[in-house]
Amino acid sequence: MNPQAKLIFMTSLLLGTTITISSNHWIMAWAGLEINTLAVLPLISKSHHPRSVEAATKYFLTQAAASALVLFSSMTNAWHTGQWDITQLSHPTSGLILTSAIAMKLGLVPFHFWFPEVLQGSPLSTGLLLSTIMKLPPITLLYMTSPSLNPTLLTILALLSTALGGWMGLNQTQVRKILAFSSISHLGWMAVIIVYNPKLTLLNFYLYTMMTATVFLTLNSMKVLKLSTLMTAWTKVPSLNAMLLLTLLSLAGLPPLTGFLPKWLIIQELTKQEMIATATLMALLSLLSLFFYLRLAYCTTITLPPHTTNHMKQWRTGKPTNVLIAILATMSITLLPISPLILALV
Repeated sequence: MNPQAKLIFMTSLLLGTTITISSNHWIMAWAGLEINTLAVLPLISKSHHPRSVEAATKYFLTQAAASALVLFSSMTNAWHTGQWDITQLSHPTSGLILTSAIAMKLGLVPFHFWFPEVLQGSPLSTGLLLSTIMKLPPITLLYMTSPSLNPTLLTILALLSTALGGWMGLNQTQVRKILAFSSISHLGWMAVIIVYNPKLTLLNFYLYTMMTATVFLTLNSMKVLKLSTLMTAWTKVPSLNAMLLLTLLSLAGLPPLTGFLPKWLIIQELTKQEMIATATLMALLSLLSLFFYLRLAYCTTITLPPHTTNHMKQWRTGKPTNVLIAILATMSITLLPISPLILALV
C-alpha cells in the first residue's frame, strides 16, 4: 500500500477514535465511529485477495448496521427526554437498543459471527488494530452510559461470550481465528463488570490491549499464521518464542502473570455484588479458553514437530528482537506485583 495512503488511513483512525472518546453529543460520537469504520476498510482489503475483500464487506455491513442502531437509540432517547447528551441515556428502550448496537460493534455473542471471519481475512497488522484500537470507542460509549444500562442483559451477553469464545476456539488451527475467539472471551469479562465498576472494565481493556499487541506483533515478526508454522518457528527466533509462551499464559490469566490481575479483581467485585453464581460460572468458563492458550503455548515451545519431513526448518535470523515487542512482553508478564500502584492510578 502507498505510504501516503496508509498515513491518511491511520490518521483518520486516530481522529475517529479521538472524536468518539471526547464527544458529549450522540451525533459526534456516531460521526467518530463512521470515520473509524471507513478508515479501516482499505487496511483490511489491501492485499486484494478475495478473502480480504469478503472480510472488508462483512465488516462494513455489520458496522453500518450497528452505527444505524446507535443513531436510532440516541434519537429514541432524544425524542422521549429531549436530551442529546451521551450520559443522559435515561429511556430504558434506548438503553437496550444501544447495548445491542455496541455488542454488534464489539463482536459480543450473539453478534459475534463477523469477527473471526474478518480477522481471518485481514493481515496480522490490521488484525491488531481490529482487536485493540477499534474496540476502544464502543467500550468508551458503554463506560459513559454504564449507569443507565440493563445489568441482566449485559450479564447474559457476557456469560454467552465467555462460553462461546472459549468453546469455539478449541478446534481452530488458524492462529488469527484463535485470537478472535480469545478477544470475544475477554470482551465477556469486560461486559460483566461494566455496570458495577466501569473503571475495572477500562483496566481490563488496557491490559488486554497490551497482551494482544504483544502476541500479534510477535506473530507478525515470525510470519506465523497457522499452528503448523508455529511449531517450526522455534528455529527462527528462540527468544521470541519464549516471550510468546509467557504472554499467551498471561492472556489465559494464570496467577504470577499480569493477565491474572483483571480476572482476580472482576471475580472479587462480582462477589461483593453478591453475584456468586455468575463469578463461579465466569471462572469455570475461563478454563475453556485456558485450554486453547495452552495448546498455542505447547505449539510454541515444542522443539520437534511430529511430522518433521513435511516441514522445512526456518533459518535463524540474526536480527535483534524489536524493542517495542520486548517492552510490551515484559509488561505483559511482570505487572502483577505492582497491582496496588496500577489500582491507585486507575
